Amino acid sequence: MWRAGPAAYGSDVTETTTGGTRTQTPPPTEIRIATSVLGSFRKDMCTDVFAFRPLPPMATDGPVVRRLPRLIRAQMEWAPHAAVVLAAFLVVCQGYLYGQHGLGPVGWALTGLLPAGAVLTSLVRPVGAWWVSVVVTTVLAALTVDSWGFPWSISTFTAHLAVMVVVAARTNQRVAGWMWVLTLLLGVLLEVFGSSGEVVNTPAMAFFSGVAMAVATVVHIRNQAAQEVTAQQVVTAVERDKRTLLEERTTIARELHDVVAHHMSVVAIQAEAAPYRVENPPPELEAAFATIRENAVAALTELRRVLGVVRSADYEAPEAPQPTLATLDGLLANVREAGLPVDKTVTGAVRELPQGVELSAYRIVQEALSNVLRHAPGAAAAVEVSYVLGGLGLRVHNEAPTGDVRPSPGAGHGITGMRERVAMLEGEMTTGPTADGGYEVAVFIPVRRSGEDPA
Repeated sequence: MWRAGPAAYGSDVTETTTGGTRTQTPPPTEIRIATSVLGSFRKDMCTDVFAFRPLPPMATDGPVVRRLPRLIRAQMEWAPHAAVVLAAFLVVCQGYLYGQHGLGPVGWALTGLLPAGAVLTSLVRPVGAWWVSVVVTTVLAALTVDSWGFPWSISTFTAHLAVMVVVAARTNQRVAGWMWVLTLLLGVLLEVFGSSGEVVNTPAMAFFSGVAMAVATVVHIRNQAAQEVTAQQVVTAVERDKRTLLEERTTIARELHDVVAHHMSVVAIQAEAAPYRVENPPPELEAAFATIRENAVAALTELRRVLGVVRSADYEAPEAPQPTLATLDGLLANVREAGLPVDKTVTGAVRELPQGVELSAYRIVQEALSNVLRHAPGAAAAVEVSYVLGGLGLRVHNEAPTGDVRPSPGAGHGITGMRERVAMLEGEMTTGPTADGGYEVAVFIPVRRSGEDPA
């Protein structure tokens, strides 16, 4: 038994009862399509059409605008607004030159100012401006006679095209399609009910508006795609920086694990052997050394457990000692073999620094020279190591690149890693181009003197 309610074709579902069981079947495909089309029309052309949506300034970072002089480039962000105002002025001029002069000022005001007002409205209420243009076209077609054609006079023709272009550029392709279809429907209806033998220009409006909508839609889609790509690139760059930061922290944790583990092992061994170096040590001393050894072993075990999680599955601790500033000459020799002329200058009293500082300083110089090889081919570099009273100063400077070799592009990962190492040691780092066209990395790492309170 089939039973339909009084709004069976107006609702989303129909009810079918069979053997006491009620089931719901979807409406026919035609009704769903019609409902979807009407909903799209209501959303695009009827909802909040007169909401205040000012035209935003134009971006001035495009390839063409960047080549303009600075004074002109600073004003180019208002170029779309100036174009709309210029179109409105053209419409006023058309109304004055070709309007209804027999009606006096009222005639050219009707055929000039009203269409121009619709054009200016598109600056702040785009879809509402199109409806205003439709009303103006209908009113002027009923009140005036223009030898240029019917139903659009030359001023309303220009104004309607300008409004459609602005709205299509500011909204989306669906709105552009609705405007084109409704414009054709408006022209046909006015010709059927209002034409009295004039030359009709609806086909001309259909052609020119179709071309304008196609161009505006293509430009709008291209700009949207460029904005999406830019946004995705920004997100990708942020994620890449985060990943690089985590990788650098993982590397630092591995290296510090090896450094700290070595010292903790030495503490444990020395604490165990110390009682045997003293003849008849008192029990209190033996207990103290035993406690030191137990705490050192416990700390070493906890350190390996915590820092071990950052090691990759195939990571193996280096068998050779970690590099220090004492091995910097070997690094410079390797760089010179790679084709980079580099000089080293050491100032101050050379002294042994904490192993973490030595390792980080070596890695910073290593990364800075690697950046010179990648980004400044053919340039000479200089490395300065300064042992000062409060810590260690590093400066790596390179000249401007020379030769025909193109620099290798980079994403700034090396700078990120160096900053992370400096921040870990509570130091300071500055980077940037120099006056001679080169680049400079300057670092200061504080080093506390023996016996100084670390707090």
